[in-house]
Amino acid sequence: MNGPNFSANVSSEIPSDNRVQLLRGDEVEIRAVPWLWHEYIAAGRLTLLAGRAGTGKTTVALALAATVTQGGYWPDGTRAPVGTVAIWSGEDSASDTLAPRLLLAGADMANVVFIGDLLRTGGHRGFDPASDMDALSRTLLNLGDCRLLILDPVVSAVAGDSHKNAEVRRGLQPLVVLAEGLGCAVLGITHLSKGTQGQDPTERVTGSLAFAAVARTVLLTDKAKSDHGGTQRILVRCKNNSAADTGGFKYTIEQDEVPGHTGVTASLVLWGEAVDGEARDLLAQFEAINSSPQQQNAEAFLSEMLSDGPMAQEELKEAAKSRGIGWRSVERAKPAAGVKSRKTGMQGPWVWELVNSPASEERQVDANTANRGSGGLREPLAPFSPLEDLNGQAADSTDDLVEADL
Repeated sequence: MNGPNFSANVSSEIPSDNRVQLLRGDEVEIRAVPWLWHEYIAAGRLTLLAGRAGTGKTTVALALAATVTQGGYWPDGTRAPVGTVAIWSGEDSASDTLAPRLLLAGADMANVVFIGDLLRTGGHRGFDPASDMDALSRTLLNLGDCRLLILDPVVSAVAGDSHKNAEVRRGLQPLVVLAEGLGCAVLGITHLSKGTQGQDPTERVTGSLAFAAVARTVLLTDKAKSDHGGTQRILVRCKNNSAADTGGFKYTIEQDEVPGHTGVTASLVLWGEAVDGEARDLLAQFEAINSSPQQQNAEAFLSEMLSDGPMAQEELKEAAKSRGIGWRSVERAKPAAGVKSRKTGMQGPWVWELVNSPASEERQVDANTANRGSGGLREPLAPFSPLEDLNGQAADSTDDLVEADL
């Protein structure tokens, strides 16, 4: 019996030396994941460091950088490999911000390089992470011992729309290639979207979900007021493709004068105790501390009212009014309380429900079954209101609508 004639479908005009390389499974070299910081930052991989404004993301990144430059100790007490750290920042000056923070953290400045202009025949221009990664890769290769590359912010590596998966993946690919080619850890700094409290931590990273998907590890920072009136901060793992994705470390940030530079002050990370638990739970604890008594009351109200199942929005409004709880407080409490709203049919009312309630899970199972039965072409059961962003939080104004992560 004759098999299919594959050669009939191959153009004779294709050069014979155009072939795809194949690697047999029994020829693959098995090796352990190389770590810069064991189970936190992998060498040859992209790691994201994300957090809300004011949590000290850049200061944390520079503290990690200082550790590498001197072969110091990580927060868990393990020793870092010594090497060069390359830093690009589109937001902070090397002379008055980055270098002072590194010095205060004890960095060996001979092992630090700041990425400057792109030099080319006939002149130079500012370095562009979205187009100059190949040139940077060749330059860092000449260093011979680059252990860590920091990009702040990592979104600058994306030339297109940072909310589109395909464009983000295309923009981050040169970073992935650089990391693998140099065996260098790449740490990209980014933000969390506003109004995303209570959501899955990786979904809180601003922009497309592709940012967290492409990164092999995602670290998040948060802060809250401590019992004694100060500020406590936390660094947690919320994604890790090669190790545990739980736990983290507390830290504080202090201001101090840079040794040998009178009048120059900078921020410094002081690492604290290790913490255990899922990132979502650890962040929820911090956000509960941050919330006002009014919001805490509204969160408790939502948990109580929706514990038995979905509830019509108008009915919920009346219940809140009868208890003296402002509707705006209820709306603000939605993300932290784990509540979503959905439309019940074209003419039906809006209803609110707890995302992880049995009724919600049963509805999702029914929806998935219905979608499979219709070839996956069925319209979503819970479209968002024009006046709500994708996080299910009502917008305060047209400005909020523009800023929503759509």
